[in-house]
Amino acid sequence: MKIIVGLGNPGEKYENSRHNTGFMVADELLRNLMPVEKALWKESKKFSALMARLPDLFLAKPQTFMNASGFAVAKIASFYKIRPSDIWVIHDDLDLSLGKVKIRKKGGFGGHRGVKSVIEQLGTDELVRFRIGIGHPGLGSSKDEVEKYVLASFCSGEKSKIKKAIKKTTKAVEMALQEGLERAMNKFNMK
Repeated sequence: MKIIVGLGNPGEKYENSRHNTGFMVADELLRNLMPVEKALWKESKKFSALMARLPDLFLAKPQTFMNASGFAVAKIASFYKIRPSDIWVIHDDLDLSLGKVKIRKKGGFGGHRGVKSVIEQLGTDELVRFRIGIGHPGLGSSKDEVEKYVLASFCSGEKSKIKKAIKKTTKAVEMALQEGLERAMNKFNMK
């Protein structure tokens, strides 16, 4: 059993923000992996997440806000006895250029507080990460400028690139599920 977690912030205010790229990929995965009439998120108060159950995996969108995502992920993993290496987290990444996709097995949180929360709550960095580049506001940007940037929506010139990145990340996850993580890493980390 695997958990594929899209990271983001709940609510309309953040729906199209750069920080919700993980949610966007989770939505695309749900549409691709489930028949249309069943492709619905179900609210789980027990896990503080929107959940979708598929054969051999769960899709989840924590509703705890980004910086506390680990609480929801840890509850789900503990209840279903899922190993950290079977937890795949999809998230935005400031350090990758807009639209770039990278898959990473384990490692630090790279400044991403949602990933930091997951690592802290699981007590390990042994989880798989699908990173989606959202670009950066620029060298020397203050903490406030960076925060404002990730919480803002993509501008019109960025929308086509991010749509392609969402589709690319979705394909990467699907390939990893069907053909193995190494195969997906070899294909998508080279681009």
